[in-house]
Amino acid sequence: MQENKAIVEALYKALAQGQTETVAKVLATDLEWWFHGPPKCQHMMKMLTGDSGHVGFKFEPRSVTEIGDYCVIAEGWEGAQAYWVHVWTIKDGLITQFREYFNTWLTVRDLKPLGWKESKSFTVWQSMPRDLFHRSLPSLLLAI
Repeated sequence: MQENKAIVEALYKALAQGQTETVAKVLATDLEWWFHGPPKCQHMMKMLTGDSGHVGFKFEPRSVTEIGDYCVIAEGWEGAQAYWVHVWTIKDGLITQFREYFNTWLTVRDLKPLGWKESKSFTVWQSMPRDLFHRSLPSLLLAI
């Protein structure tokens, strides 16, 4: 489902160019949002709701990874003070859920059973901010 990854990449491009109509077309009207980080760093939600223009904080993903059928993870960092991970859930071509982690290490694990008798979980994605590798940040586990 590379189309989900393309939707998220197009969203970041539209945000950078201030194309609010394009952004609105890919967001569900009842978008579920979750944030972890300092309250002053809720930059993406401010952009998505129109509280902040595209000239504020710049989200330039360093990596965009598709996980499974519905999940896309974008990661970026700007210097030593700003590291972010965005987890997008896409259903039927619309972004229905958005999770933002700011200055937080994230590990994503798949908890679906592999078979009837075998139930294991495994890591499908992990934060990899090269510039901030030695920095101490809170860490969270996201189960999908």
